[in-house]
Amino acid sequence: MLRLKQIALSLALVCGAAHAADDALIKKGEYLATASDCTACHTADHGQPFAGGKAIESPVGEIIATNITPSKTAGIGNYSEQQFSAALRQGVRADGASLYPAMPYTAYATLTDEDIHALYAYFMSGVKPVDKATEQTHLPFPLNLRFSMMFWNALFLQAPGFTSDATQSASWSRGRYLVEGAAHCSTCHTPRGFLMQEKQDEAFTGAQVGPWFAPNITANRVSGIGEWSQQDLITYLKTGRLAGKAQAAGSMAEAITHSFQHLSDDDLSAIAEYIGSVDDSHAPAGGVSRFGQGKAISQTSAFRGESFSTPVSDEGARLFSGNCASCHGSSGEGTQDAFYPSLFHNSATAENNPSNLIATILFGVQRHAAEGDVYMPPFGAQPNALNHLDDQQIATLSNWILQHYGNAEVKVSAEQVAEIRHGGPSSPLVWLAQSGVAAAALAVIALLVWLMVRRKRRR
Repeated sequence: MLRLKQIALSLALVCGAAHAADDALIKKGEYLATASDCTACHTADHGQPFAGGKAIESPVGEIIATNITPSKTAGIGNYSEQQFSAALRQGVRADGASLYPAMPYTAYATLTDEDIHALYAYFMSGVKPVDKATEQTHLPFPLNLRFSMMFWNALFLQAPGFTSDATQSASWSRGRYLVEGAAHCSTCHTPRGFLMQEKQDEAFTGAQVGPWFAPNITANRVSGIGEWSQQDLITYLKTGRLAGKAQAAGSMAEAITHSFQHLSDDDLSAIAEYIGSVDDSHAPAGGVSRFGQGKAISQTSAFRGESFSTPVSDEGARLFSGNCASCHGSSGEGTQDAFYPSLFHNSATAENNPSNLIATILFGVQRHAAEGDVYMPPFGAQPNALNHLDDQQIATLSNWILQHYGNAEVKVSAEQVAEIRHGGPSSPLVWLAQSGVAAAALAVIALLVWLMVRRKRRR
């Protein structure tokens, strides 16, 4: 009897240890999923976690994020670990179809087998299945032919795995692993080439991402964030803002909300260490940093005493006073606690690319961090809404802000505003691909006609 009790106790201890190991593995996978910011794309607004359905803007059209819950009817519940790995690191679904690189498998290729195993454990055992299918992605022909991605992958997809640099510190290597892999920073911050591939020789030097511009984050002190300390970058990644310099909006606000603020202090330090070592060899060494431009100035006197029924002498000043000054101050100085940022010494107003200023006015800002929620209302609401500004008004307001608080050399047109309002610049790749297909079809028809004529002549 005593022997049986001892056996039972041993089995209980073994099972308990195995269960604890499983829990630790799932917890590790959850952390990696957070670092990878899976929520930002695969959870729709007010939707169930990882159930997909969110439309992701891309230069070639909208791509619908899929359901990645362990549902066996609508998600990835039938995926083996090998199939899961192939999807994450090679961009190949379980049915053999290719994924589009809006899912950053080019970055996730860096993930180690060990981390893939932990992610698989989390998504299969730590995520609630949602049996709801998502809409299909419908890109224009011929980009809707997914097999074409096989050729793209052959050109631009690196081999899976990660090799640390023995000449660097363990923290630096960890930072590189996170930045180039799970956090996929390069996916947004690196310019794209003709075939939408990342330009590796211009890594992290800034790129257009839909309506927003992901700025230069290299260590260059003028074009990048080289004047930031490592602690500055850690503060920004934890809170989404750095007083007198920058604040996160758009997809970066989502990354702060769902990912970066939840990472460990050690990992944030590692990311900051690695980013601080990445230089921009193409940028000029001298010049004025985008974090030090502009100054406080008030132009309200330009229209005081005028009635709204008479022409306004400075339309930009009137738009600023009516829509911006109540939060950002009559002189653009923001609030003392920097909750409402100043409009000078601000990256959004000093970039050579005005997309972030335009997009902020159009779409507003929404960010959730431990220190509290940040909200700025959108002024690109539907016509007849209380806070609606049309394209010309936003262009006028943007130019006034740039002239007085930021990069006065940058000019904004109503056409630029309309482009940002509708999702940002589109890629010529669709038109060129369609033109190429049409040309190929005409060539085939011409060849067939020539063969028919030749055959008739022989007869």
